[in-house]
Amino acid sequence: MSFSVHHELGSDGSLAVTVGSASSQRAAGDGVDGLRLSLGRLEEGRRVLISGSVDMPVDSLLLSWLFGVAQVCTERRLSLSFSTMPEQVERQLALALSVPERKGARRERAEESLLVTIGKATMRLLDELQGWLAFIGELVTAVLEFVRRRARVPVRDIWVTLDECGPGALPIVTLISTLVGVILAFIGAQQLQQFGAQIYVANLVSVAMLREMGAVMAGVIMAGRTGAAFAAQLGTMQVNEEIDALKTLGISPMQYLVVPRVVALIVMMPLLCLYADLLGIVGGAVVSSLTMDISLVQFFNQAATAVHLSDFWLGVSKSCIFGVLIAIAGCLSGIRCGRSASAVGTAVTSAVVSGIVAIVLCDAIFAIFAQVLGL
Repeated sequence: MSFSVHHELGSDGSLAVTVGSASSQRAAGDGVDGLRLSLGRLEEGRRVLISGSVDMPVDSLLLSWLFGVAQVCTERRLSLSFSTMPEQVERQLALALSVPERKGARRERAEESLLVTIGKATMRLLDELQGWLAFIGELVTAVLEFVRRRARVPVRDIWVTLDECGPGALPIVTLISTLVGVILAFIGAQQLQQFGAQIYVANLVSVAMLREMGAVMAGVIMAGRTGAAFAAQLGTMQVNEEIDALKTLGISPMQYLVVPRVVALIVMMPLLCLYADLLGIVGGAVVSSLTMDISLVQFFNQAATAVHLSDFWLGVSKSCIFGVLIAIAGCLSGIRCGRSASAVGTAVTSAVVSGIVAIVLCDAIFAIFAQVLGL
């Protein structure tokens, strides 16, 4: 703060305010705060005289403060006058106070009750759910038309998307899946060594990878990689009005844009899941052989006795459903994107978050049904 404020209450009830240079930031702040309290105690009609010096420095902070004092005096019906102040101060304040503030110009944040907040959040959730259901209905219709060979689906786009979703995702899937297998092996080893049951690390890693971690980790990776790419591609097309052009030409965006991406993910997700399962088990086997003196032959023999065909099919089935959910989240966010560049970023974020949340919820539902059915 570049100025200090000193005020004194006169015998006639008026308030004399002297503006000068500040000796310290703290002293200046204390003077301004004290003046606010004194203005609040004055009776209506009292006089407020602000004096200074003609050659005092004038900056935007001083003008802003004086304007605030003038507004307070106007609200409390106090008489404001200036003495020995720079001419530009009085001129600029007169100009600022000559035009009243437009009603509603300030953005005020109304406090909402907890019930209203919950209600609005519920309505947004219902709208989001309605959008998902409507999109899924259109997608099912388009897929059925594609199966019957009545849909205008560009087959070439399916092969291009297959290449993007499959071979393009192998490096990151390799890294993450191997590390997940290593982590599972380390965690299992720390606990099972207490009972001399290190060999059962093979059971833990193989069953966990086949039933849960392989499909889930591949799904999360694809949601962050491919789902975001789908949202960015379709969102950019929405901004450039390319989707509107397709509708004008009588081409269904659902058949031309969404179906190839959904079909590509349905095909590639089971393959990526199996690849992730294999690498996770290999990572666990390497850790077991290096830290627990369990040979690779012993590890894989124990793993073969632990897993069943139902574990394999459960993970593959999950991966197929996860692929559909990732494609729906990405394409829905892209098609519902706004018309600005920032809307594309919002659509990408929404696609990743929606895809991961859908994967976790679907995995929880699978776990419940598997427990009930004894799988």
